[in-house]
Amino acid sequence: MKVIEVDNLRKRYRDRLAVDDVSFTVEEGEIFGVLGPNGAGKTTTVECVAGLRTPDSGTVRVLGGLGGTELREQLGVQLQRSVLPAKIKVWEALDLYASFYRRPADQVTLMERVGLADRRNTAYGKLSGGQQQRLSIALALVGNPRVAILDELTTGLDPQARRETWELIRQIRADGVTILLVTHFMEEAERLCDRLALIDSGRLVAVDSPSGLISRIDRPQRVRFRPSRAFDDTVLGVLPEVSEVRHDGALIEVTGTGDLLLAIATALASVEVVPADLRLEQATLDDAFLALTGKKISA
Repeated sequence: MKVIEVDNLRKRYRDRLAVDDVSFTVEEGEIFGVLGPNGAGKTTTVECVAGLRTPDSGTVRVLGGLGGTELREQLGVQLQRSVLPAKIKVWEALDLYASFYRRPADQVTLMERVGLADRRNTAYGKLSGGQQQRLSIALALVGNPRVAILDELTTGLDPQARRETWELIRQIRADGVTILLVTHFMEEAERLCDRLALIDSGRLVAVDSPSGLISRIDRPQRVRFRPSRAFDDTVLGVLPEVSEVRHDGALIEVTGTGDLLLAIATALASVEVVPADLRLEQATLDDAFLALTGKKISA
């Protein structure tokens, strides 16, 4: 079931076309990412989806065309710059947001779910960056939404807090919430998203799974290792997956395609060679974005 349908969306700010003819759909239960550099039009796109901005043209349908109060009851939003008063306590923020909904989530359960149960009386200004983001997510979920929009929620977090937030997002999806995730972090997109919309300069570049986008790149894999003993290169050179074998001092670098790593490991085992310091280099989502747009995204 399609829970979000965006068709030919356009949005202009004075002389700048922020979103230019963007179309995509989001299926129920998936984590759908909107990926692109800062200023690409990602936030404007999802703000149109959330009903916070009015498109100049095109259509947006959420949950079959719900609008007004009905849509607000089913849609949770965490914006890129969600800042609360420094002195408001965790439980007070949740209590305030819960008052906006007819059937809010249980606040105690929600605090436990996002790891803030022991911070319920802590003022917002005293929370760490990761805890503030967890509270933002809790506020997006307090209305028991079917769809959650999360915009750049791990920006500014340290690596540990970022990974903890990723795990929380996975748990939310496991509970049946469809997630529209806006990000410019390649690793975040690759680890979390079922599908991605790549947006650059307001235009949609591609929509596919992370692996599908990567597979579009015509770039061979490279396997580097240090063999436990000398052996005849033809052991690897005759493999259909291998296109080149070359030596770099004590290291051997093998270039090829397909299931290259398994083919190499099997061939080496047949001649009793153990590959040490084994490393596989292959295309990444960053490479895919560069190939499709000619640009790299700065973290």
